[in-house]
Amino acid sequence: MSNMPREPEAFAQHVADMLRDIKPECQVELTGPGELLVNGRRLDLQNVFRMVLTEPDRGSEIIRHYLGQLFAPEAESVSSMDLDFARPRIMPRIQPVSIFDHLDEQMVAHVPFVNDTVVVFVTDLPQMTVSITTEQLLRWNVEVEEVEEFALENLSNYTPELEIQFVESKEGGRAAIISEQDGYDAARLLLPSLYRRLAPQLNGNFFVATPARDMFVAISDTPNEFMQRVAERVEQDFERLPYPISKDFFYMTLDGAAGKVRGLAA
Repeated sequence: MSNMPREPEAFAQHVADMLRDIKPECQVELTGPGELLVNGRRLDLQNVFRMVLTEPDRGSEIIRHYLGQLFAPEAESVSSMDLDFARPRIMPRIQPVSIFDHLDEQMVAHVPFVNDTVVVFVTDLPQMTVSITTEQLLRWNVEVEEVEEFALENLSNYTPELEIQFVESKEGGRAAIISEQDGYDAARLLLPSLYRRLAPQLNGNFFVATPARDMFVAISDTPNEFMQRVAERVEQDFERLPYPISKDFFYMTLDGAAGKVRGLAA
């Protein structure tokens, strides 16, 4: 990283110093190699660290934008918004269950999913997305299943003319790539209409890899060599990209997604 510390703890200290300059009223404490405690709230720096790794020349710009979003007035007021305002802006995201290593599971609106992941819900605002809490569900008097319905409907309408690129592999398999780069590429795995659109092109049931939030690759069930090559790339992307989700493939059928398929070890 250009002019940026390469070790997680030194990077966290650098972010802490930047935050103190930007928000001197905040109480900032370095609590681990990849985290800060800001006004009593834990701030995980793993994703911003990975973002800077992918674009080292923009390190300071990325960090300032990240901190600006976290502490923008919109973020402070979003918890008090009413359901009428939030409903058309609710979107789903797939996240690893490991998010609950540092978050209170009871406070985050979510539903369980396969491959050691959960589906969480966010309010999509012009400059940021903010996670929906169980406290908000109580105030809105809705169940999480209703929020899930809102989110899938909004996701379906978000890009109604979704562009899918189909490519042939040298081994004879076929892949479908979604790359809208809007923060919801992986989440499109949840769309009920996706199977009906992709299955005819991929000869029936197929696999989907979502190593990170902005990655979606569906591949046909054969041949094995092709799947192994994709699996190796998925492992690499999972380790290096911000907002990682899963190393595992999702197996897509008409009944929905099954999990725990990783390359030839499946």
